[in-house]
Amino acid sequence: MPFILALDQSTSATKALLFDAKGQLVDKTTIDHKQYYSEPGWVEHDAEEIYQNTIQACKLLLRRNRPVGLEILCLSITNQRETVVVFEKGTGRPLYHAIVWQCRRGSALCEELLRANYGELVHRITGLRIDTYFPAPKLKWLFDHHPDIHAKLVERKALLGTIDTYLIYRLTNGQVFATDHTNASRTLLYDIDKLRWDEGLCELFDVPMDSLPSVTKCSAKFGTTDLGGALENPIPICGVIGDSQAALFAERCFRPGSAKVTLGTGSSVLLNIGETLKLATKGSVSTIAWINEASSAYAFEGIINFTGAVIAWLKDQLGLIGQVEETEGLAAAVPDNGGVYLVPAFVGLSAPYWEPNARGAIVGLTPSTDKRHIVRAALESIAYQIKDVLLEMMTEADIPLQIVHADGGMVNNRFLLNFVAGITGLTVRASTLPELSALGAVLSGGLGMGLFGSLEDLDLLPHEFVEYHPVMEAALVEKSYRGWKDAVRRVL
Repeated sequence: MPFILALDQSTSATKALLFDAKGQLVDKTTIDHKQYYSEPGWVEHDAEEIYQNTIQACKLLLRRNRPVGLEILCLSITNQRETVVVFEKGTGRPLYHAIVWQCRRGSALCEELLRANYGELVHRITGLRIDTYFPAPKLKWLFDHHPDIHAKLVERKALLGTIDTYLIYRLTNGQVFATDHTNASRTLLYDIDKLRWDEGLCELFDVPMDSLPSVTKCSAKFGTTDLGGALENPIPICGVIGDSQAALFAERCFRPGSAKVTLGTGSSVLLNIGETLKLATKGSVSTIAWINEASSAYAFEGIINFTGAVIAWLKDQLGLIGQVEETEGLAAAVPDNGGVYLVPAFVGLSAPYWEPNARGAIVGLTPSTDKRHIVRAALESIAYQIKDVLLEMMTEADIPLQIVHADGGMVNNRFLLNFVAGITGLTVRASTLPELSALGAVLSGGLGMGLFGSLEDLDLLPHEFVEYHPVMEAALVEKSYRGWKDAVRRVL
């Protein structure tokens, strides 16, 4: 039986994962990387550290599983999508820290472009909004403040790309400089209808077109790698897809009207809208869901930039909890939130508000408030933001959802999943496999390698989940959600 090796390069860690031919997770290794906050609102990663962690994680995983006589079919990659790296041509040496999707250093430029009425143009071409969540404004900031880096790009001595592009380049020793459509569609530089880099947008953000990677299908082959000497015989890199779209694909949301939410550091709510592009005009954006051997699809996406990260904040910054797992018990230990609402606008509010200058707040504190109420309010804030996004998307797409699929690191938090079901009025179908993004890359790679022949083949693979049904009384839903909207208004 062949196995597929997967890389999931996320905001906080790099995972190497081993899947069998039925899409079942066999083993995994995780290595965290450092977060750099050199200025308020800035977030960076050391791309060299990420690459070295990639090699180390793969070596550890393969060494541990070598006794079973592995036949590795290919390496598949999924990644944090909007994080961007500029690196030296040939060596792949990063010329600056990777600028992370959470980073807000491009906010001033975004405001300037919106005042100059570029919003409609950018939206029409990319499906996205002008926001520093996406790489292009941060690249322009980098070029303005480090003209030497821009000069190297112009002179073709440097290249740039999202994390997948950087890893592919390093893993193939500079032989392949490429990305897939899902990652390209997140840059604010890509025409998602014509499927090509847009010359006008590259000029607007001062990005040399020659510095951008070629773009191909998620299920394409992206060269070969020996994983830094870990393999005697190189294997193909096949199956590359951005993490949120990968989760949608792994959930088997192949049909228009199917939706998922990933409960990660941030959260992406994606709704399959079919093969024809439709531009979202309200709080969500339009994006490429996937383009592979079997099908293609577009999606509406609602981006929530602080969900799981707010729990990490409770632990690392406030010290209210020692472990993330404590939140479920603490939240359930009080009958309600005590009137406390936490609005996690630490780096602004994204969908459906799109207010980058908003800042976080905890409202409704009284002398009887204790840490259980704050922890509960933090978990509830995730559910409220999901409801905000789903309401906008269902209205725009004119699709009455009944089920939303869930994946990510927080799907084991029963309090959270029950509250999401209750406050949205939807059945939440939570995958029992938390590594859905990696599985999505594996399924794409399996299509490209001929292991699977169709979407129907993928539908036949095991797909286990736990369902959470809405049981909250309508009056309580209305009261709770009204309190949330009031708290958001105060922040805005």
